[in-house]
Amino acid sequence: MLLPRILTALVLLPLMLGMLFFANAPVWAIFVGLIALIGLWEYSRLVGMPKPMWVTYIAMSAAVGFIVYRYGVRFGVVEQIVVVIFWGAVVPLWLKFKWRLKPGFSGILVGWVLFFPFWLVLVQQRAAVDFSHGELIFTDNTKSLLAMMVLVWIADIGAYVFGRLFGKRKLAINISPGKSWEGAIGGFLCVLAYVYFIQYIGWWSFVIPVIPEPFSWALFALVFTAISVEGDLFESWLKRSAGIKDSSHLLPGHGGVFDRVDAMVSVLSVYAAMLAFLTMWTFS
Repeated sequence: MLLPRILTALVLLPLMLGMLFFANAPVWAIFVGLIALIGLWEYSRLVGMPKPMWVTYIAMSAAVGFIVYRYGVRFGVVEQIVVVIFWGAVVPLWLKFKWRLKPGFSGILVGWVLFFPFWLVLVQQRAAVDFSHGELIFTDNTKSLLAMMVLVWIADIGAYVFGRLFGKRKLAINISPGKSWEGAIGGFLCVLAYVYFIQYIGWWSFVIPVIPEPFSWALFALVFTAISVEGDLFESWLKRSAGIKDSSHLLPGHGGVFDRVDAMVSVLSVYAAMLAFLTMWTFS
């Protein structure tokens, strides 16, 4: 399993970074749209949608995505609040009480709450990348987006390493037996060091106005490490409640697309919402 996992990663990572850096805006939107649609298809399997239902669901989602991109629709305050409430309150309760999701209106709605904000932040925060003069130039938005993607990877790797070395106390044994509190704390420490580093090199400045900068960075690291863990656990619970080990077998050694982007879905969605709120606060 290790060799297929490594080989798949060696293909996926350059593909993702290559598209991020060099693809034009429509190609990037289509690329990340395919990722979101595949993730949504895998999600529909986890909630037990029959084939006619998930085919209609994916087709309708693709059509809505096209309209959103074609007319430059952006999430408003209400939609951003829904995202924050979902990840900040609904998902923790979901994991605590281990609710089971079934196909129907709630299943359709939750899938959209998962994947539409994720897709939109990848499209809209990337902004523009210019490689027309032989030099790679990308905007502050693109730097911030890449920084957040790397944050998720660092949280995941840090949690894995610390969990393997020191893990004793299980974080959620009935959902994901391999995760430990020691791993989660280790992931947070790695993210904290990373956040201070990217602030130091000036990749982006995420400032909470009422909190001094060093403390706001620590709070940022804590919140997004927790959100990353939430995304991972939520997808794990969907799989466990469906009696499925992997969301699909599309990625050798990795399972499915949803398995790879579960934490990215939660982190980028909440990041976009918080960025919108802080922007409104700054200009109010």
